[in-house]
Amino acid sequence: MNNLALYGVIALGGAGGACLRYFISSLALQWFGKGFPFGTLAVNVIGSALMGMVYAALEAEALAGHPWRAFVSIGFIGALTTFSTFSLDTLLLVQQGAWLKAGANVILNVLCCLAAAWLGMQIIFSKG
Repeated sequence: MNNLALYGVIALGGAGGACLRYFISSLALQWFGKGFPFGTLAVNVIGSALMGMVYAALEAEALAGHPWRAFVSIGFIGALTTFSTFSLDTLLLVQQGAWLKAGANVILNVLCCLAAAWLGMQIIFSKG
């Protein structure tokens, strides 16, 4: 696959990931309100689980050298997960004096995302 086609594959994955990010964030806002950045937490956990699955699939050589690898891991998951938004959400909570929520946001995102990545790997490895 040439570089131009690879960039196209990544862009298509990114478009899908960005749309899913917006959808999930909108649902979280409707369900839980603006009191805590649940949308960012949700997309980070889902993205971490997907990245764990992609990693496991790569280790099993199911995606090695395939354009789906760039589509999913760089494009789709790259646009879906939102570490920069996580950082801003946390900083805004600190600036508002909501230290407990800021700490909870950091702890929940880190622990839930690590657990989700591990679970994603287990899902793929258990099928092998």
